[in-house]
Amino acid sequence: MNCQEGNDSSCGCGGREEKKMLKCVVVGDGAVGKTCLLMSYANDAFPEEYVPTVFDHYAVTVTVGGKQHLLGLYDTAGQEDYNQLRPLSYPNTDVFLICFSVVNPASYHNVQEEWVPELKDCMPHVPYVLIGTQVRRRAWQGGSIDLRDDPKTLARLLYVKEKPLTYEHGVKLAKAIGAQCYLECSALTQKGLKAVFDEAILTIFHPKKKKKHCSKCHSCCLII
Repeated sequence: MNCQEGNDSSCGCGGREEKKMLKCVVVGDGAVGKTCLLMSYANDAFPEEYVPTVFDHYAVTVTVGGKQHLLGLYDTAGQEDYNQLRPLSYPNTDVFLICFSVVNPASYHNVQEEWVPELKDCMPHVPYVLIGTQVRRRAWQGGSIDLRDDPKTLARLLYVKEKPLTYEHGVKLAKAIGAQCYLECSALTQKGLKAVFDEAILTIFHPKKKKKHCSKCHSCCLII
């Protein structure tokens, strides 16, 4: 995967035929890991030091099914202060990624209450994929663990009488909102990350009819 930062135009190098840029916009509540998701994928590394609220958009060359595609990645701010500005980035979008954190139940509920209505109002004919984020964190002994099994995370959620969201919760929500499918990924370990953007490209070229069950999508059975 080759990356070009902040480039809206199609890439034409050495006289090669220019590729049409496919536009992928990521939406969801603030602090669910949208920016880390994009930066980890675009830079092939998790951002360890500075993570901006919204990163500069990137153009990445992705190979799916033996074909190269130029994919433009666009971040958005999920905070209410940006409600008027955010839709300005929506025109010409080919696919949306709607993100929620698997350890933030409010962000899960807001998918159906806030984000799907906004997309249907602004871009009703553009398909979207549901993404569960913040799946893993570093473990003290090395490696990583599922945040849904992390004692501190469980205690924090229990304090407010909540629980982490399971994979089944994601699949159920994807079906309810008419998403193309549900995927989980970790920006930290990058597990499942490539599948998210491969699915985004497949969705652009081969969108499913919303009446079909989510389990028929390309990668809906991916479990992190």
